Amino acid sequence: MKFIVEKEVFDKLDDVCFGIVVAKGIDNTQKIEKIQNLLEAGIKANEEKYEGKKVKESEEVACYRDAFRELGINPNKFMSSIEAMLTRVSKKKGLPSINPIVDIGNAMSLKYYLPMGAHDIDTIMPQDVEVRFSREGDKFIPFGETEAEVLDAGELVYAVGDKVRTRRWIWRQSEEGKIVESTKNIFFPIDGFKNSNYDNLMAAREELASLLKEIFDCEIKIGFIDKDNREFEID
Repeated sequence: MKFIVEKEVFDKLDDVCFGIVVAKGIDNTQKIEKIQNLLEAGIKANEEKYEGKKVKESEEVACYRDAFRELGINPNKFMSSIEAMLTRVSKKKGLPSINPIVDIGNAMSLKYYLPMGAHDIDTIMPQDVEVRFSREGDKFIPFGETEAEVLDAGELVYAVGDKVRTRRWIWRQSEEGKIVESTKNIFFPIDGFKNSNYDNLMAAREELASLLKEIFDCEIKIGFIDKDNREFEID
C-alpha cells in the first residue's frame, strides 16, 4: 500500500511537496487535555494575528491561492482547507472539537499554516492513495452526505481507486475515510511547496510525529514526497 503522486502533478506544480506521517495503534476515544490546549492556543493566536486583516491577502495562503489558479481553480470560490480554517478563526467563529486526531491535525495546521489531511488507513487497504488528476467516472461523497458526485476528468484530487477522498486537491475531504472515534491507523499528508513553506512543512511533520508518539505511544513512520521521489510505502 503506497502513497503516490503522479508525474503530471509536478508538471503543473513543479515545487509542490508532501510531508507524511503514518500513525498506527491510536486510541481515538478519549478527550486529551494537551491536544485541547494546543487547539485552543492555535485558535487564539490566529484570532489575534488576523484581527483587522484579510486572510486571503496573507503571505501564508498566497502559495495555495497561486497554485489553485495554476490548476484552474478559483480560490475565491474554492478556498484551500487552510485558508478556510484561518478565515473561520479570524472571524472568531472558533473550531469545533471533533476527536483527538482531528483536533491535533487542526492544531498543527493552525500553528504552521499548512493544509493537513487525515485518512483512516483501514478504509484504504489494500489500495494505494494517489494524488492525480481525476478521470471520467471518479466518484466523490461529500462530507456528511450519502450520494456520490461523479467528476469530470482533469481535476486534481486525492483518490483511492475511483473513489475521490479530497476534491480540488486540498479543498474538501470526502465522507469516506473520515476520522472517527474507532479509527486506529491514520495517514496524514501535509501539502506544501519547496520554495515557500518547506521549513514549516518539515517542522509540522516532526512535531506531529513527536506528539502522536508521546500522547498515544503509537507506531510512527514519516516520509516525504517531491518530484524526485514520488512514492512512499504506507504499509
